[in-house]
Amino acid sequence: MKLLLASQSPRRRQLLGQLGYPIEFISLNVDEHVTTDTPAACTAEVLARRKAEACPKEMIGENTILVTADTVVVLGNKVLGKPADHNQAMEMLQSLVGKCHQVYTGVCLRTTDKTISFTEKTDVYFRQLDNDELAYYVDKYQPYDKAGAYGIQEWIGMVGISRIEGCYYNVMGLPMARVYEAIRQLC
Repeated sequence: MKLLLASQSPRRRQLLGQLGYPIEFISLNVDEHVTTDTPAACTAEVLARRKAEACPKEMIGENTILVTADTVVVLGNKVLGKPADHNQAMEMLQSLVGKCHQVYTGVCLRTTDKTISFTEKTDVYFRQLDNDELAYYVDKYQPYDKAGAYGIQEWIGMVGISRIEGCYYNVMGLPMARVYEAIRQLC
């Protein structure tokens, strides 16, 4: 079985590559805008399915599984996407410190004749961090490609996250145990 990952995320590429399957990476141009009436908890799966549906069927050969995913950080009912700049990253992180938020990753796996999709949720608890600590993180790690402006595997995860409830890899962008289970169902 070969995996076809439609993602630019280096973290997803690394994680999926560790499963041991042959893997190929592709890019898809997909509109990632969702309507305001889409519940925050459903946003990631809606986008993952949209990405999978955008892949031409001819690209998915025999014995191939297309994998698409999207991750969102949700605080209350507000979806925090990827920050555009330093100020937006600081604002996002300031809103997260001292609170619990949710990370939802939607995943879609598609073969030539079957599709499986699901959402994984992880609760993430941030401890209090001051603005100097947040600025250090943003300046050093430039988390502009990360939902919620942070990577759990980076410095801020080590010093700022007091606990999680759920899958660690989900917060990185791909809930590996559930992805592996879904791949096995499709094999």
